[in-house]
Amino acid sequence: MQSPRDFSMYGAVDLGARQAAAQRRQQQAARAASAADTDAGGGGQAGGPASPASAFVIEVTEETFNNDVALRSRSTPVIVDLWAEWCGPCKQLSPVLEKLANEAGGAWVLAKIDVDANPRLAQAFQAQSIPMVVAIVGGQMVDAFLGAMPEAQVRQWLDQVLEVAGQLGVQGAPRDGAEPGEDDAFDDLPPALAAARDAMEEGDLDAAAKALEKALADTPADSLAKSWLAQVNLMRRVSVRDEAAASREAAAHPEDIGAQLLAADWEMAKGDAERAFDRILAVVKRTSGEERNKARLHLLDLFEVLSPDDERLKKARTQLTLLLF
Repeated sequence: MQSPRDFSMYGAVDLGARQAAAQRRQQQAARAASAADTDAGGGGQAGGPASPASAFVIEVTEETFNNDVALRSRSTPVIVDLWAEWCGPCKQLSPVLEKLANEAGGAWVLAKIDVDANPRLAQAFQAQSIPMVVAIVGGQMVDAFLGAMPEAQVRQWLDQVLEVAGQLGVQGAPRDGAEPGEDDAFDDLPPALAAARDAMEEGDLDAAAKALEKALADTPADSLAKSWLAQVNLMRRVSVRDEAAASREAAAHPEDIGAQLLAADWEMAKGDAERAFDRILAVVKRTSGEERNKARLHLLDLFEVLSPDDERLKKARTQLTLLLF
């Protein structure tokens, strides 16, 4: 898989050449309303701002990005489609992505972002041209491409993304028509884990946590249940506080253990595990007694989110051991 900085520019539209983008954003509400009316009559056009056709295709905004993309990617790979109404290649690529998302049946989710309506997200992805398609797995960008690729190449790219996702322990619902053995790891889940998987896919974090706690009560050494519970608990913790507020509180009160741990949670949720680990290790280093133990246990819980082979995890474990002994 290639770095996002090395993508082919074939079929991509230069955003920098769109001087009228600001004006288009002002007109976006009117166009969206018109498109909604058209969709209601069954005449929506593929690739435009039409409403998603299924649960596997969602419209994402700056307000919903953290929950719909960053957090959701902890349990299901999310493919982000950055597009705009005026972009011709987008109208070629978007229907292909939507078709493949529906075919996948939950193995991954397509998140569509209108760059005119959400300029800060376009900036965050450093989108200099569109269409731009980005794969988010476990809160991290693992690959991307630019331009309107043919369906066969998109399928090949998606297969590579899902292979990486599997290696990271992030898998959505089994796909209809999957090759024999491809989803065997999730075919015969114990009832508690199956219930947890279903709850995570539905976004019911409390039910997922309850099911996973039951699974661990039955099998305390179940590594999959431990990992899933760590991810679910992370999502539950960050859902109660805005990221910006958590960051400000941590900066203003470096001595506040709770504020530092919440800031670390947000860093972890965004995919910056190394920074999250370093923050908590700093707390462990400067505290003692009950406060140190609280930070240590929190760090151990975050360790469960990552694969045991992750180099960031190995490094942090070593540093924690040196601090404690």
